[in-house]
Amino acid sequence: MPTANIGTLVRRNNGASIIDITGDVNAAADEALSAAFEDASQGGVKVIVMNFSGLEYMNSSGIGVLVTLLIRAQRNKQKLRAYGLSDHYKQIFTLTRLNEAIVICDSEAAAVAA
Repeated sequence: MPTANIGTLVRRNNGASIIDITGDVNAAADEALSAAFEDASQGGVKVIVMNFSGLEYMNSSGIGVLVTLLIRAQRNKQKLRAYGLSDHYKQIFTLTRLNEAIVICDSEAAAVAA
């Protein structure tokens, strides 16, 4: 199993939880992202924003991890939003139709307010 090259930081902003993601989102990132999601979900939070501005690489396994988080959010009646995606990863979200379930915003302020 590959070593995880991911960092996460969970913080709060105006009632939403923000997960700052740095490094690679792939199969090895599953444990770190799941733990960050659980932390972000504490306290009845209804909006979780993923900050991808520190993203270095994401592959199809990483997309699968995001789909798993999306399913958990839907079960918890939470909304997932994202910002900081490069044009390349915005295109991947569009091709995989992930953008239909995870709202892509231009900034953290827009994601929290959306």
